[in-house]
Amino acid sequence: MTKIFQIAVTSVLLATVHSSWARGPSPYLPLNLSPEIELAVETVLILADRPIGSRPIPAAVVLDALPQACRIDRPLCERVRAYLHRYMAPAGVDHAGAEVASAWGASVAQPNSRGMMSDSGWLVSAQAHWQFSDYGILTLGGVAYDGDAIPAGSMLSLGFDFAQLDLGYREHWLSPFMTSSMLVGTQSPTMPSATLSNYRPLTRFGFQYELFWAQMAYSDRIAYEDGYTEGHPQLAGLRFSIEPASGWTLGANRLLQYGGGLRGGTSFGDFLDALFRPHEFDNTSDSLSSDEQFGNQVAAWTSRFIFPGRTPFSVYYEYAGEDSSYEGNYRLGNAALSVGITFPRLWRAFDLTVETSEWQNGWYVHSVYQDGLANDGHVLGHWGAENRRFNDGVGAQSFMVRLGWRPSFGGMFQFRGRALENEDYSDVEYRLAYDFSVSYARAVGAFTVGAEVTSGRDVFGESYGRLGGFARFGNEWAKGEDADLEETSSVKGSEIFVDAGINVSDVQIRLGDGSGKATTGSRVGGHTAVGARRAVSAHSDLGVRVELDQIDGQQMLAFRALDYRYRFSNPLAATLFAGAARYDLATPAYGYYYGAGIQWRDLLPRVDVNLDFRYGDKIARDKLLPTDPAPEPRPDMFFDVTSVTLALSYRW
Repeated sequence: MTKIFQIAVTSVLLATVHSSWARGPSPYLPLNLSPEIELAVETVLILADRPIGSRPIPAAVVLDALPQACRIDRPLCERVRAYLHRYMAPAGVDHAGAEVASAWGASVAQPNSRGMMSDSGWLVSAQAHWQFSDYGILTLGGVAYDGDAIPAGSMLSLGFDFAQLDLGYREHWLSPFMTSSMLVGTQSPTMPSATLSNYRPLTRFGFQYELFWAQMAYSDRIAYEDGYTEGHPQLAGLRFSIEPASGWTLGANRLLQYGGGLRGGTSFGDFLDALFRPHEFDNTSDSLSSDEQFGNQVAAWTSRFIFPGRTPFSVYYEYAGEDSSYEGNYRLGNAALSVGITFPRLWRAFDLTVETSEWQNGWYVHSVYQDGLANDGHVLGHWGAENRRFNDGVGAQSFMVRLGWRPSFGGMFQFRGRALENEDYSDVEYRLAYDFSVSYARAVGAFTVGAEVTSGRDVFGESYGRLGGFARFGNEWAKGEDADLEETSSVKGSEIFVDAGINVSDVQIRLGDGSGKATTGSRVGGHTAVGARRAVSAHSDLGVRVELDQIDGQQMLAFRALDYRYRFSNPLAATLFAGAARYDLATPAYGYYYGAGIQWRDLLPRVDVNLDFRYGDKIARDKLLPTDPAPEPRPDMFFDVTSVTLALSYRW
């Protein structure tokens, strides 16, 4: 364990050692191993108004959510409670599963499968725990497939609900997304790590944290002194989040890759400099050589919002950056934006999840760590970045849709489609990659059994497919597989709305080629939006919104991760909002987006009038095309978008 992590662990444990009232540590639920029960757990947490921003999920968090979820869907609640019984015994087997498969065509990395390829003919996984003390749990487990065996989930957990220390192969998923994570997830094999976190939110703002240090796989491609050194790079991770109001959480995540071979470790002061001043200490410049820079960093803002209507759903965002941008340390360069929505219950028998991501060039490649932000040959984060030539820093778009169906004869079908398209400025001629899969699972005696078939095409035009059958220990459908669902009532103050109107905008352009700033002058364009909000107090609402505007002849898509409204006692209301914007230029440009507005409510029944003042801050793209301006003195260009919108809003 590094000195950095030792200081963090000691500080928190010393501050909490006298809190004898606290609960002990919690075991974690399997991550990307039991999709049917994981989806049931996700549904429980949404119905209980518990927005999840990271994984794996502690079993205690789900147990605490059950009473509220039971008021809405008792059959589901009983099913999940029965599943959690295995974690409540002093010792027991928590998970055991096996899969056999037949594959054909190209060999491609399976999404979120710890490095497993599509042509692996088998997979086994298991996990068991022993709670030897009120404040100690030993968990043993692992995942094995054709080509590798990983002790994923094996760890010693010590401490309390506000400070749990996990030593071993604990997994990390720093994202609210269910099927992708830009920073770190389960795409690569699990790393040995030490993690300090809490599962009981602290203070009235629902503060949660996760700090970890991990050792990455051996690499002989670490640039140093005009050559290479070899060793194990280190990885430090940080996550902080708050839940200031029920059903909404905001988080900040960070990864720092450093050290390895002759680059050695780092002092605590160097770590803090790189953490808080990356522009000066983690980016190569005229005053900082490649050997002097701290290492490689990525960061992300995340948000998750639960709409508690008659048909509840959850909307979540992740805005990430592979580097810093422009002036200051808060702007994210080489950005990535992910948006997702989950309907856990549609028409009683269905559920639906849609997730999409887009990232600019520079993700998972690095000039010092020339194996990239990867572990054992697989990227740490998004599965889509596996679909390219090694070390090709090309941007891409991904899309995933998953539909679940619980038929009247029992069990569960899942239909899933995925697509990945790399940008066309690479010297590699990529094609659209896609796959489709269908799976079915149900209880048979004391087991859950099923099958899945997948067929697709990779980015090089090669077809592939896989047919597998699986069995998992334990009846994951107990108590409620065929029971009727109860009707969900809409929570007072929750509403969905659409906007339509016009915008007046001005764009200030910095081409980064030595020329001065230019402006487009005032232009008029169309404005549309769709959003959802919920009341969080007598006068306050929180929500999310997606906006589409015509700006200087181009489309700008803006996402409000925070959309706050204060309702006065008269028809007026004031709004504040913040999020990220995508400007559809020759290649996509990204930046922060924020503003304020006023609203006249109920001009007509269910019709409001909105006047918003909005600003897109240093929306950036790199110069990647032959037609772009000269790359000196800056390799990127920036667009500041100032706009005013006037729109009618209809709500229901």
